[in-house]
Amino acid sequence: MGASGGEPGGLRSSPVVFAAGAAVGTLGGMIGLGGAEFRLPLLIGLFGFAALAAVIVNKAMSLVVVVAALPARLAAVPLAELGAHWTVAVNLLAGSLLGAWAGASWAVRMRTATLYRVLAGLLVLMAAALVLTHVTVLGAMALPGPVRAVAGIAAGFGIGVVAAIMGVAGGELLIPTIVLLYAVEIKVAGSLSLLVSLPTMLVAFARYSRDRSFAVLGANLRFTAIMAAGSVAGALLGGLLLGVLPDAVLIPGLAAILLVSAVKLARQAVPESGGKITGSGTAG
Repeated sequence: MGASGGEPGGLRSSPVVFAAGAAVGTLGGMIGLGGAEFRLPLLIGLFGFAALAAVIVNKAMSLVVVVAALPARLAAVPLAELGAHWTVAVNLLAGSLLGAWAGASWAVRMRTATLYRVLAGLLVLMAAALVLTHVTVLGAMALPGPVRAVAGIAAGFGIGVVAAIMGVAGGELLIPTIVLLYAVEIKVAGSLSLLVSLPTMLVAFARYSRDRSFAVLGANLRFTAIMAAGSVAGALLGGLLLGVLPDAVLIPGLAAILLVSAVKLARQAVPESGGKITGSGTAG
């Protein structure tokens, strides 16, 4: 999946791009997330973006989805209630901001084959997190204050790295982390995750902007805007469909999608021939 200029006609038509974004947003919305982990394989497999370019485009869309989700989240969980947990956000941000910069730095330096393999592995991680979060009852870990603070920084760093490399918001990992480490109710944890995700994504975005592959956004601005709009619309629809399908059916199905996508991405890895990832990201 190279980046060789030119667009594949029908696949880049506005209705197809919007529909793809809406499908991803709906899948995510049905489990209360943005769905960026489902969008990444589409960007690579369906629309032909090179790995790094797909990550950058995915990150831009994730930013749009998170910003769009904030008003609804703040309406559901007022700022006053979130303010009582400000130390949680600060603790996680102390690690996630550094992790986001580090993750983006590693991504732009990885060889193409390595990045495909890393993305495949992270999709497996997301599938595991999805299943564990929804089939187990999350209970808070009884940790002393200083230990919890160190664990929060470490967890934030790891999540920042993963979110930067995949171009996602990281809610799949942030929400269970907040519940486990800080004994925060899951609805509040979802809102706190957005407050942590937004600055974390901005840091990763700033790091990506220093690399020449960032030009993919300028070359695909219309595509990105249309798919992001579809993702937001889909997320709203998915939210309305929340609970329509039982978790016993939905969660294994979504995990299977991630695992199949991971296998396909792993197969994209070609023998390394040296050199850093470049790729403009326009489909060939």
